[in-house]
Amino acid sequence: MKDVGDFGRPPLAAENRALVERRLKEVAAGTGLQETLTIEWRLKPHVVHVIDVPVDSLYYNPSTHRIRAQRSYDPKLDRRLDEDPWSEESQGYLDVLLKAEPSDPSKRDKDFDELKESLDGFKQNEPGLITPDGILVNGNTRAAALRELGVPHIRVGVLPDSYTWADINQVELSLQLRPDTRRPYSYINRLLTMDEQVEAGRPLKDVAREFRIRESTAEQDLWVLSCLRDLRDRSVAGEAQLRLLDFEDAQEKLREVHRAYSKVSKADLRKAELLKEYRLAAIVMDFSKTDVRLIEPEFGERYLDQRVPDDLKAVPTTAPGRVIPGINRAVKAEAPQVAAARAFTDSVLRAKAVVRAGEKVLAEASQKAAEVFDLAHHAMEDALEPAGKDARVRKRKQAAPDRLYDACQDIEQCVTDMVLARGSRSLDEEALDEAVLKLKASLGKLARTAAQSIEVPGDGVAWLLDAVRQDNA
Repeated sequence: MKDVGDFGRPPLAAENRALVERRLKEVAAGTGLQETLTIEWRLKPHVVHVIDVPVDSLYYNPSTHRIRAQRSYDPKLDRRLDEDPWSEESQGYLDVLLKAEPSDPSKRDKDFDELKESLDGFKQNEPGLITPDGILVNGNTRAAALRELGVPHIRVGVLPDSYTWADINQVELSLQLRPDTRRPYSYINRLLTMDEQVEAGRPLKDVAREFRIRESTAEQDLWVLSCLRDLRDRSVAGEAQLRLLDFEDAQEKLREVHRAYSKVSKADLRKAELLKEYRLAAIVMDFSKTDVRLIEPEFGERYLDQRVPDDLKAVPTTAPGRVIPGINRAVKAEAPQVAAARAFTDSVLRAKAVVRAGEKVLAEASQKAAEVFDLAHHAMEDALEPAGKDARVRKRKQAAPDRLYDACQDIEQCVTDMVLARGSRSLDEEALDEAVLKLKASLGKLARTAAQSIEVPGDGVAWLLDAVRQDNA
């Protein structure tokens, strides 16, 4: 992610500033009801006046969090946006991204069209926000919609003259995260914005409160972002590389990876790394959430390894350790199984990056990458089939014990209810007697089935069989 710097002032800053000052004076001198907007200004509420300005005189905010991830859709235009954010080309690129689908900027976003339809039918309900120089702090998407509709003016509040780019970013964030936001940030942009706030020195607890989530959820999201950046870096294949926005639709699957990783890592870090690598590979290959859940730490050894083509197994049996520069300390080499799992995931990442690049790479390279991706996909698909069957068997094996545990909890609750009923003398003794006889009959059926199913009974089953046997005697 790029550092958010100072983009300077746009070319028409002086003209916009003069227009804004004139409109503010007109509002202050008016006798009618003055519209205001409350913003969070340097950690305190601040009221600004709302004015009408020509929408075509305003500039899209090059640092807006709304399309931070989508900027990488076209690397050339992304670089141009950094070099000259106020040029017609750069502003046009921002206009395209603001109207595009977050997960695929080549498509138009249905939410944008709904916003445009709302503005057309009901006009502008909430004012936007600009700097005195005419930079849109909040309302970039609304401005894009109003321009398409041919609406000449937009209602906006105006930041104080002393604004900085840090103020722009913080105010935009606080406004976009209000509960009445009509078009929230996309998943990846939320992650990037949270990370930006933490990197700026804000405590994670405060960032979580700003986003209205638990601190543990914020930690989870930052862990996911770290994984996605790692996947992006590992996907480099010549000029091709995956982008963070390529994972826009994988939110729930990525969060489940974190939950599973956290649980397994408490007992065995190596197994946790294996689970993470294979689940991430499955996510890159667009397998469903239920399929990804089937992948456990032993997935590679039990199901996948024998199905992976030899071309995708080109990995050394031992991975070398690393020396940390500056302190001359060695990092323990990762286990061969983890190295193999990473090699498999890397092959999938690079293949998908080349396939996604399309016309930007040679046809021969694209075809070869497609073949590698298909081989890996078929291997994963074939491995998931027996993994799914085994998972269903395990569920059946666990079904009977789980039901008994549930019954035990009901009986313990029954004991509590009896104590309470005894205190108030409200116990229905006849109904209780009938229920106990039903329990006796059920235990008899359970004992007979256990005797037929279990050859060497343990202590619990042996007790059940003896109890029923004595009762029958």
